Amino acid sequence: MGITARGAWEAVKRHFREMDIDIQTTPFNVIGVGDMSGDVFGNGMLLSPKIRLIAAFDHRDIFIDPDPDTEKSFTERSRMFVLPRSSWQDYDRSTLSEGAMIISRSEKAVKLTKQAAAAIGIDKTTATPFEIMTAILKSEADLLWFGGIGTYIRATAETDTEVGDRANDPIRVTAGEVRAKVIGEGANLGVTQKGRIAYSLAGGRCNSDAIDNSAGVNSSDVEVNIKIALNAAMQDGRLPRDKRNKLLASMTDEVAELVLRNNYLQPLSISLIERRGVTNREQLSRLMSVLEAQGKLNRKVETLPDDAELAERYAAGRPLTRPEIGVLLSYSKIVLFDALLESSIPDDPYFASILKAYFPAKMQKPYAGDIENHRLHREIVATALANEAVNRGGPGFIQMMSDMTGATAANVVKAIFLIRDGFDLPRLWAEVDALDSRIPGQTQNDLHAQINRITTIGTYLALQTQISAEPLTEAVARLKAAIKGLHGAMTEEVIAETAPLAAELEAQGAPAGLIADIRTLSALVIAPEIMLIADRTGESMARAAESYFSVTKTFRVNRLIVAGERIGTSDHYESLALSRGLQQLASARRDIVITALTEHRKDKKPVQAWIAADRVRVNRIGAELMTLSDSGDLTLPKISVAAGLLGDLAHGRLA
Repeated sequence: MGITARGAWEAVKRHFREMDIDIQTTPFNVIGVGDMSGDVFGNGMLLSPKIRLIAAFDHRDIFIDPDPDTEKSFTERSRMFVLPRSSWQDYDRSTLSEGAMIISRSEKAVKLTKQAAAAIGIDKTTATPFEIMTAILKSEADLLWFGGIGTYIRATAETDTEVGDRANDPIRVTAGEVRAKVIGEGANLGVTQKGRIAYSLAGGRCNSDAIDNSAGVNSSDVEVNIKIALNAAMQDGRLPRDKRNKLLASMTDEVAELVLRNNYLQPLSISLIERRGVTNREQLSRLMSVLEAQGKLNRKVETLPDDAELAERYAAGRPLTRPEIGVLLSYSKIVLFDALLESSIPDDPYFASILKAYFPAKMQKPYAGDIENHRLHREIVATALANEAVNRGGPGFIQMMSDMTGATAANVVKAIFLIRDGFDLPRLWAEVDALDSRIPGQTQNDLHAQINRITTIGTYLALQTQISAEPLTEAVARLKAAIKGLHGAMTEEVIAETAPLAAELEAQGAPAGLIADIRTLSALVIAPEIMLIADRTGESMARAAESYFSVTKTFRVNRLIVAGERIGTSDHYESLALSRGLQQLASARRDIVITALTEHRKDKKPVQAWIAADRVRVNRIGAELMTLSDSGDLTLPKISVAAGLLGDLAHGRLA
């Protein structure tokens, strides 16, 4: 299947996509460790016809092709890949460019051609194989692809002894010496974790090896679970072994697609956290603190900064890097998996479709009963739910929602899926994914960030209003009906206020129809609040929404909330204070709407009637809120004051 290489290639493609380079259609220079007989290196070097493999080495030979012809070299690599036990010495030298060399590592000294020396950036005409390999690791390239055994890059502060790979001590370089723009770790531990962090801080693009090459392990898990599901059919004679084997072979491509989806989403999740820069500090710091307090994370072992170092890093504008975020992504999935297993969530009938979708289509119907009765069905569902929740929300999302609402991790996941399916977010995700290499990579990530904002706000409101406490099947149906009923109340003014980035995204090439859908759903994300108002007042969704928008506009609530969301916080308690202030603003708005609809039920415009009944006080407080909303430097104390004022107004207190 070549699944490990294919998984790592998904990460590599994302790196370049975010640099606005499509490596499937644009020639790019590659250096690497491995040879074409190796599973990871060989498969990897066949995953794009546009690879220009400049130099590589394995435990036997060194390969240098200064100016490769992409078509000829791809054909030759393909030939070597299927050649049993091939080495670089088997390469057809007639296809090589001028000055190319294939060197045995057993040579004591090598006289380099001027083209080979220039290609790897070495300033010697005669060099040892060790010197040549070190030069390759330091040479300029678009991609450094690791497909062989060994650790070749460390941080400057690390010693070779700490690395623990004596065989490669003479070759190894420091992260600061690497000039490749991207590192792809198809093999384990090509770079130390400290080396990855140093390389990233210097501007290089890489993940941790656990993120890049996870497809091999995932594929094995799926294979085992498929065989467990089919075992009952084999035992009772429904499926003879030879037919089972043919079925397994026929499902290979689909299993690969199912596995590679996670390899596509994990680097995307890291990118969306990384793009927040220094503003991701509180969420990631809080996650580390909680995991550490629970005894589930050792920062020193995982090369993660302690609180003091974290503060220094962020103060200097050096937030957590992709390799560090990747570690937290993995930990958050493990912890969430355990929490889900301890809950009743995996047994919810609503998630039967999640269990079914884990398996290839060819066995879903014929072996539906075997899948349903799979002895690891709870573990499969918990794994799928954890992957989806963390991939979409990021590593700190579950903890953040628990802090904001007091909900358990399992109930947060339930709310996530309520919003996901109620708002049909998979359709939007698929449309954004379809734009790969068609629009700028950062614009594509901006679109994903806008959809993530819907998930965040929607999940919070679903938990706060308790609509997610209902059975999930009924809750999703009710939310869909509410969204449909709200469509008519969405004026262009409301939509524009909710999603002001539309024109900018469209100018960058994002499809107008997709932007319109995201803007509309961004406005409709208040559906849980409107549902609660309608339930408490007995009014229709349309009338509840009309009053809600009236209060919002009168007291500039959205402007205060949006500005408040941009306020930076320095620690967990400041973050909690800001969160509570914003919650109080939203809660006071809701209470005003409920009061107006309840006390002025017969009025055509209940909010205006409520204002008229206490005009002096409302005008005075409203003027203060207007002054605060117009403030160009909205701060946490100002948000607290605004929340208090609106709360006083909502509950009839003197102010």
